[in-house]
Amino acid sequence: MVNRKVLETLEYTKVRARLTEKATSDPGRRLCAELEPMTETAQIEEAQTQTADALTMLFQKGSTSFGGNKDLTMALRSLEIGSTLSASELLKVAGQLENVNRIKAYGRKQRENTERDGEESGDYQASSLAGHFERLEPLTQLSAEIGRCILSEEEIADDASVNLKHIRRNIAVTGERIHSHLLSMVNGSCRSYLQDAVITMRDNRYCIPVKAEYKSQVPGMVHDQSSTGSTFFIEPTAVVELNNKLKELAAAEKEEIEVILADLSSQVAEHTEEILENQKIMTFLDFTFAKAALALEQNATRPVFNREHAIHIRKGRHPLLHPKKVVPIDIYLGRDFDQLIITGPNTGGKTVSLKTVGLFTLMGQAGLHIPALDRSELSVFQDVFADIGDEQSIEQSLSTFSSHMTRIVSILKHADQDSLCLFDELCAGTDPTEGAALAIAILERLHNRKIRTMATTHYSELKVYALTTPEVENACCEFNVETLSPTYRLLIGIPGKSNAFAISRKLGLSDEIIEEAGKQLSSDDRSFEDLLADLEQSRVTIERERLEIASYKEEIGTLKKRLQEKNEKIDSARDRILREANEEARDILQNAKDVADETIRVFQKAGPGASLKDLEKSREKIRGKINEKNDKLVIKSQPKEKSGRLTADKIKKGDTVKILSMGMTGTVTSLPDHKGNVFVQCGVIRSQVNINDLVYAKEKEAEEKKPVLQRTRTGTSGIKMSKSLSVSGEINLLGKTVDEALPELDKYLDDAYLAHLPSVRVVHGKGTGALRNAVQNHLKRVKYVKSYRLGEYGEGDAGVTIVTFKD
Repeated sequence: MVNRKVLETLEYTKVRARLTEKATSDPGRRLCAELEPMTETAQIEEAQTQTADALTMLFQKGSTSFGGNKDLTMALRSLEIGSTLSASELLKVAGQLENVNRIKAYGRKQRENTERDGEESGDYQASSLAGHFERLEPLTQLSAEIGRCILSEEEIADDASVNLKHIRRNIAVTGERIHSHLLSMVNGSCRSYLQDAVITMRDNRYCIPVKAEYKSQVPGMVHDQSSTGSTFFIEPTAVVELNNKLKELAAAEKEEIEVILADLSSQVAEHTEEILENQKIMTFLDFTFAKAALALEQNATRPVFNREHAIHIRKGRHPLLHPKKVVPIDIYLGRDFDQLIITGPNTGGKTVSLKTVGLFTLMGQAGLHIPALDRSELSVFQDVFADIGDEQSIEQSLSTFSSHMTRIVSILKHADQDSLCLFDELCAGTDPTEGAALAIAILERLHNRKIRTMATTHYSELKVYALTTPEVENACCEFNVETLSPTYRLLIGIPGKSNAFAISRKLGLSDEIIEEAGKQLSSDDRSFEDLLADLEQSRVTIERERLEIASYKEEIGTLKKRLQEKNEKIDSARDRILREANEEARDILQNAKDVADETIRVFQKAGPGASLKDLEKSREKIRGKINEKNDKLVIKSQPKEKSGRLTADKIKKGDTVKILSMGMTGTVTSLPDHKGNVFVQCGVIRSQVNINDLVYAKEKEAEEKKPVLQRTRTGTSGIKMSKSLSVSGEINLLGKTVDEALPELDKYLDDAYLAHLPSVRVVHGKGTGALRNAVQNHLKRVKYVKSYRLGEYGEGDAGVTIVTFKD
């Protein structure tokens, strides 16, 4: 798809080198080193899914190693022609199978956990890697047999075969007999004939060192002589037969070992295809988990691919820059406009922005996640062209301009609608007037062919071209004139302003020289620079107002939520009161029945001759019980509002009133209609209320009852703006150490709780997990934290913790 020159220009090869370092086996590293971008959407999506599933496994189960994965292709192919594997090669096969067994268990455990979680949630979906784990064949019997027979590359176990065990027992017995006989000679009859009282070996046969003058006294075979000639190494005749037997046994042992190796090799040959398939799957899994490990290191996410050749990168970070120093950028291209012209000062980040777009495209199409926020969008391009960097060619006698133009000519020849073109300092290195004209003509050609294009430039003419051409947009890299340093923020929709005069004045150049330089500019140039200055000022103002509006919206949302919670509490209290009232009414009826029954029983018991005095006592007793019940049922009336009710002839617009039924204070905004209804503005809520439900409110009470947005902002004794306007619903701890992050988090939680925010987002990233664990351990100790959880898909996943406060 993309030529190797572009891969190097956009530094894709450096990213691939980092990927290679993440693999743990040689075959896996080779596969990583060969990774190139793809052009088929189905293949790209499949590769992205595999990377995402491997990343999920790393989060849930931790990392694993594929270091035991060896390339056994040549050894296994030699079995097809009848060769026998060596002990070393058989041990490699056994090690490979043991590693396969371990990886299969890793995948099986993961699958069991996933299925269990899926059953609980009811939406289980098998991992794209599950089939690869299932196809692994550990061949445990074969690996166990090899391990039983071969102890090391130099040692075969005695129990490898019955015959080998018998041969080695005979070797040991024969050796003991030889040693016993020679020891009797060394320590007995031949002691005086020997140079040293030791037993030695020559030509793999046991001998004794005899002095030259006693050579004839010790019958046997001479195998060697010392360099001085004073010692002869003689194999006594008595042990010749035993040595011969020992040599025969050694030959038999070697032959038996070859039989054992041949037998093991034949067993391996029966499973050649399974072993080769295992090797292929293990290499693929090592490669896939290397992609996941790189995504984990870069805190990367899966991009969303579209078919519109549109790019929308959210908070993208160049993967080769230091994560604590790089400034995230937002870039979009391909929907509202198909060309983006970036201007700004040198070292301001123009080239980095250009490379970020190209590199993310290549990484995404290679199945790699990109270091950006989730839901970042990419598209599949058949070709990516880049003219970046200064490459003079001495051999071809090409200048900087000529080398650039050579590449541009090639790009114009091969680019089409399925291409992405990137130009750094388009048509620089020549006369500015001619260079700008050429640049505009090239961009128009690409624009007419609907080719997605990004270009950086210093030419003012290209800023005008972008302003006046439909579907072409300006962008600039922000520059802080006060500090004389770039902010590295990319601002789309705003052309970059020349800061040469401002920078020169800041550095001490005299105003006279700067004024004289200004006179050299044409009126059109000055007008254009003034226009850019106005645009910049408008941008800053809009940005500030946008932040204020966002703060207001956040507070309104909080107030709305509180109102909903209050209504829910009122509904709940109403249901409880009605239930209790019904129960109390039932008790009253029951008590009344009991009193009536008791009264009847008393009078019936008294009879016709009863004493009036006794009947009166009984009646007083019953009356006392009734009065006691009545006292319990008395409901004390609520105090009436001191302020008088309003009438239609007294009320007027602007009056501050209190709505009795709602307990809210607001301002009258309309006169009563024929039914006596008026509109009352209570903060952001405008309600229609009958005047019978209104009373005048005291000024102090009205001020306190007003929503936060309407309270007085000026005066030292006035009520200040609510703190909730200045407290964000999110804190970003990315790039901070634990020691730096925890104090900042602690202060933020206090502010957010005092501002009555119901919940906040703590952005800590995924990384190694150290910051995430520290944040959650800290949250456990905060008394006013009700609960916390990791973010879900769309909220930031495991890179974000959602914190909910107590009421």
